[in-house]
Amino acid sequence: MSGDTCLTTICRSSGAKPKTCSFKEGSLGNKYVRLNVGGSLYYTTVQVLTRHDTMLKAMFSGRMEVLTDKEGWILIDRCGKHFGVILNYLRDDTIALPKNRQEIKELMAEAKYYLIQGLVDMCQAALQDKKDSYEPVCNIPIITSPKEEERLIESSMKPVVKLLYNRSNNKYSYTSNSDDNLLKNIELFDKLSLRFNGRVLFIKDVIGDEICCWSFYGQGRKLAEVCCTSIVYATEKKQTKVLGIVLLESCG
Repeated sequence: MSGDTCLTTICRSSGAKPKTCSFKEGSLGNKYVRLNVGGSLYYTTVQVLTRHDTMLKAMFSGRMEVLTDKEGWILIDRCGKHFGVILNYLRDDTIALPKNRQEIKELMAEAKYYLIQGLVDMCQAALQDKKDSYEPVCNIPIITSPKEEERLIESSMKPVVKLLYNRSNNKYSYTSNSDDNLLKNIELFDKLSLRFNGRVLFIKDVIGDEICCWSFYGQGRKLAEVCCTSIVYATEKKQTKVLGIVLLESCG
């Protein structure tokens, strides 16, 4: 049986169980093959798969048997998430690597499995660069527009805590301890964001209409709001009072 007909002939008569077959080197040339990589489907040529001396070349040049299903898809028991990137590397000898460190690690694991040393080297170099570069432990977005705030809150999978502080909004003079209390609110926000940034999205708003206000969101909806300012009446004039906020944390 020739390499050209191995895939189609065996798979048509295979029934429900996957069958194995092999390709003769050079027999398929530029013909396309269908790949099912962990449930992700790809369509490419044997020429691309055999350009480099990798496990894929061994599979499609007759050195290794391949598993096929009844519809003719060649089955590869690996995660298919990054297989498209691997195909691009085989075609072009270079790719744009993912920016996320975890995804680079995942891609490198697949490259190691398929014995694609050039791609492994690229991933290792990128990971080393990211290791040498500074990555902030905690990032706090600062709101620049109401639309940006809406997008941040709606897209967050975490609960959201927003602190709005804008001292310039005041129409009156401040009471004697207002500045201290405003700083206490900001310091509390910073401490909470450092401690819980992995579980909660903390955002700052410095353009809103309030002077000092906390807002709490869940699943894109506002759940609570605490305004920390009030107007007090002095002997001759109105003054703005900023309150210190106290959050009680329950343990256990």
